[in-house]
Amino acid sequence: MLNIAIIGYVWPEPNSSAAGQNMLSIIKSCLEAGFRVTFYTPATDSEHKADLDTLGVESHTISINCSSFNQTIAALQPDVVIFDRYMTEEQFSWRVKESCPKALRLLNTEDLHSLRQARHEAVKSKGCALHVDLHTELAQREIAAILRCDITLIISQYEMDLLQQHYRVPKSQLHYHPLCVEQQEAVTPSYAERAHFVHIGNFRHAPNWDAVLQLKQHIWHAIRAKLPQAELHIYGAYPPKKATQLHNAKQGFLVKGWAESAKEVMMNARVLLAPIRFGAGIKGKVLDAMRCGTPSITTWVGAEGIVHEHNAWPGTVCSAVLTDPSNIEDYVSNAVNLYTNEHTWEAASARCHTVLQQYREQYSVNALTEKLVTTANNIDKHRKKHFLQAMLWHQTLNASKYMSQWIEAKNRL
Repeated sequence: MLNIAIIGYVWPEPNSSAAGQNMLSIIKSCLEAGFRVTFYTPATDSEHKADLDTLGVESHTISINCSSFNQTIAALQPDVVIFDRYMTEEQFSWRVKESCPKALRLLNTEDLHSLRQARHEAVKSKGCALHVDLHTELAQREIAAILRCDITLIISQYEMDLLQQHYRVPKSQLHYHPLCVEQQEAVTPSYAERAHFVHIGNFRHAPNWDAVLQLKQHIWHAIRAKLPQAELHIYGAYPPKKATQLHNAKQGFLVKGWAESAKEVMMNARVLLAPIRFGAGIKGKVLDAMRCGTPSITTWVGAEGIVHEHNAWPGTVCSAVLTDPSNIEDYVSNAVNLYTNEHTWEAASARCHTVLQQYREQYSVNALTEKLVTTANNIDKHRKKHFLQAMLWHQTLNASKYMSQWIEAKNRL
């Protein structure tokens, strides 16, 4: 039985984001394998967090820039330490290495933050996420974190290819671990039993907020002009005031905020609108829609990592350049056709099952835990294969280490 320590950037919130779903699935996989799991986080408490106590997971709040963590992790003596996102690895990995040098260090990226940010910058400066600069300072930090760790979980096949082919990260340091998703619901509402459009996404996630703005500023008024009785229901955790101020009942643009059950929301909607212009990883909202047999209109960013051919999408994959009037018109016409044409909708809904099954066949639920056991039991042999890892550890984190120690000393004054 492995002893697993997870250092979370935030508390896992499976009903708030795909990242929360992913973290909870990792925890459950470890528990099902018979591992002991202890969860640590420096984050403040959250009303939407998963009930880890019920799962049998101990959870503790820790402090950053504090040597008390060294004693905490040394007392636990974990076999594996999982860092949730590269920022957590930067903050805590040197402490783990000093206190538990034999522990396998695993980075859970959730998605490549540097890729998401680079695409965001490309959209802001050039209007298209394809014109991306991959050699940013953030990319250097994130790739360095990946190289320092023994294993890094990568959620998208596109990102697996990017890391190996562009950044030359050894395949032996990567593990493909796509977002786990359950099978399609056995019974889903028919076309006639559904109504309205839906969009869902955590408002703290920049691609989601941007998608809401695209809907408000460019897309929804054109759909509403053709479908005056239709409504767009906007759901998501942590809606800021600037989001709730977009609510307009007369326009059918309804900002509803937190959804108690994302599944219920998806099951009742006829079409998911996901005009995502930038981002990375896997979009949980479109997989959730497929589970409910709900077709979607998205972009290549939304479809990335899920299908290889866009014509297989259960709905339509449109251009992500939504400042172009012709692209907006294409998005609107596809949305209206999918909403009003029952035959088109039923064909797209049926493809939800096909695409979801193909996606689920990409991974094994036991692959991660088997990888942890094999690597943890042969950690010295694994590390000897990775010279860059050793070289980075020789110097790379000294700045972070000494800055953290300086802050800790300063806080004592």
